[in-house]
Amino acid sequence: MQLLRSGNRVLGTVAKGNYLHKAPAWLGMKHGLFNNQSTKVLSLQCSVRHVRTACEHSNLEIPLKQQDKASLDFLRDKKIVPHSDPPSSKDVDLLHQFIDHSRQLMVLTGAGISTEAGIPDYRSPNGAYSTGFKPITHQEFVRSSRSRKRYWARSYAGWRRFTAAQPGATHTALASLEKVGRINFMVTQNVDRLHHRAGSDPLELHGTVYTVICLKCGFSFSRSLFQDQVKALNPKWALAIESLESGTPGSDKSFGMQQRPDGDIEIDEKFWLEDFHIPNCQHCDGLLKPDVVFFGDNIPKDRADKAMEAARGCDALLVLGSSLMTMSAFRLVRAASEAGATVAIVNIGKTRADDIVPLKVNARCGEILPRLLDMGCLAIPATVQ
Repeated sequence: MQLLRSGNRVLGTVAKGNYLHKAPAWLGMKHGLFNNQSTKVLSLQCSVRHVRTACEHSNLEIPLKQQDKASLDFLRDKKIVPHSDPPSSKDVDLLHQFIDHSRQLMVLTGAGISTEAGIPDYRSPNGAYSTGFKPITHQEFVRSSRSRKRYWARSYAGWRRFTAAQPGATHTALASLEKVGRINFMVTQNVDRLHHRAGSDPLELHGTVYTVICLKCGFSFSRSLFQDQVKALNPKWALAIESLESGTPGSDKSFGMQQRPDGDIEIDEKFWLEDFHIPNCQHCDGLLKPDVVFFGDNIPKDRADKAMEAARGCDALLVLGSSLMTMSAFRLVRAASEAGATVAIVNIGKTRADDIVPLKVNARCGEILPRLLDMGCLAIPATVQ
């Protein structure tokens, strides 16, 4: 049997039984993991906090929880989550070994785990780019009042639906692994705070839409307060959003708003151009923007340095649901690899780092991460209190 990377590249050969005779570098013989003894030598540091004490491989297909499967089926039908075959037991075994051998595991997450929670992404085959949508750039936001109005009108209108998204199976599994000490450091490219709602506290590489910041004085405050300020300035918009939920989409009563298939809100230009007002900073009257790194902007240096330090200091880096097309994310993977860490990727489709990583699993993160919680030393309750 061949261990495949990206469906084509050979990583090693598995003989009969559960013994790896020719293994990838990250499964090196220096650990004494793959000799001709029982595979129970994989037991490294099984904590009493783990449910099981014997670490063993299992090739059984462990089913997803019914609610997780139903959620993924729904999102697949809506074409929010790209098509992918379910992960094989071989994929699960390889990822289990990868995590189990690490003592300083860093995790980097991307939009792929948010799409499984119902939040559309940019780059997947069904993402916003495929429909011709182009995200606003930092430069466009700063220099154009028209662009700011368009951005805030759409964002204000879509906020309630955006915040209705719930953490998915991947968020929950990562929070469980984190709480029992199997994850040393987590970085996310996502701005949706779903990790936090699942119980994690990752470094938010690109910031978060849950905070609004003044570009002039740097004052920051909660997005919910900003929503209240927008509502006070635009009372008719609150009624229009209610009409979007219960009235006739696209009518004047709803300000021409229509819900797009990808979850975005489309608004007739005449309404946001003429009838929408944006609050300014209450401290200095400066421009307000979400505290996220727009395209064309730079990640704050202290945040970038912290992420880079973690990448260079980890012994393994697991990428989940990211194509790594943004340099800020790819740079972390490259730095970890160059520092000697092993790298694995779980993502649907091509990534920027496919040529430099030894393990790539083409699958939905929510269909493989929960299964790891039922294996050997990683066996822990699905949700750790």
